[in-house]
Amino acid sequence: MFFKPAVNELEKSGHEVLSTSRNYRECNQLAKIKNLNLTIVGKHGGDLKYQKLRQSAHRTYLLAEIVNKFNPCISVSYSSPEATRVAFGLGIRKISLNDSPHSYSVNKLSIPLTNYLLCPWIIPYKAWSPFGIHRNQIIRYKALDPVAWLRSYRSEGYTRKDLFGKNKLLKEWTILIRPTESAASYISTKNIQSNLSLMDSIVSTFHRTSNIIFLCRYQDQVVDFSNRYRGRAIVSKETMDGLELISICDVFVGGGGTMSAEAALMGKPVISIAPISFYINDYLKRLNLIWQVSDKSTLLKLLTKLQENSQMQITQQRLAKKVMDKMEDPIKILLDTINIVINKAMDRKIHARKPGRDSFRRM
Repeated sequence: MFFKPAVNELEKSGHEVLSTSRNYRECNQLAKIKNLNLTIVGKHGGDLKYQKLRQSAHRTYLLAEIVNKFNPCISVSYSSPEATRVAFGLGIRKISLNDSPHSYSVNKLSIPLTNYLLCPWIIPYKAWSPFGIHRNQIIRYKALDPVAWLRSYRSEGYTRKDLFGKNKLLKEWTILIRPTESAASYISTKNIQSNLSLMDSIVSTFHRTSNIIFLCRYQDQVVDFSNRYRGRAIVSKETMDGLELISICDVFVGGGGTMSAEAALMGKPVISIAPISFYINDYLKRLNLIWQVSDKSTLLKLLTKLQENSQMQITQQRLAKKVMDKMEDPIKILLDTINIVINKAMDRKIHARKPGRDSFRRM
């Protein structure tokens, strides 16, 4: 989502761009929806440590072959250990984007080898200190990442019936639920069970009065939730445009960060049931754009209040617009950084034979 507008701008400027991704259910299908041409390299390692390690090593090998042939001057990605290792090994300058200092394992493997780290301004410099990057290498933008694609987003105007058929969404009120990222290294089994208990309470209490939609992250979640909530909720079998789903819902319940931020900035009432703390969610909570809950009683009372008071939705929309209007464009910051790195690379080539000149190390 973030890189689509950036790729478009780079190609318009005459740059040759290679876009890669691992074989990952949501990413592959969303790329087709957004018409983003991807080269698929390796696959997601799942939730087991051995498989994560094995697939990461395999993907690093495959990616090295492809990147070596393409011979880019810059590598840009979220904090991918594989992309970072390949860039470092081939002497390619690396720009990483990251709004998740809580993802300790991924950050530990990628940030120390990153030349520039771009992140939202609300994340303090000290949050990155454990990962061995100097403050001078961190570029912060006054925006949350979803602003990069929300500003250009234009709804297709789908209705609930368009997306799910005439007979499935018969009730007037719709709850969209995004489960937690259960395969992430920073999510424990205890976190998953706690999150599941909260979702159970929503379905049990509201399935008679509300349309309940689950947008799952993984295929195993699709299977498990389809069986668990059969006849009481809709579990999307295919990856769908999350923004279109947010646009048709009345309230969003999120177990993670990105879609919760999207929904909040789109002016939807958002309840976060994320089992751990995120800087982004904490910021949106301070602005009253997100409610954070961790117990069933509070969750159900809040949902009931939202269902009965339509004025709260109008308030959220007005507040979200004010917040969005004050934020800058992260894509512009990324493109400016890319241009800086390109200019330094050209300067390095021009002065390559002069002693003591090594702009790569001086970054």
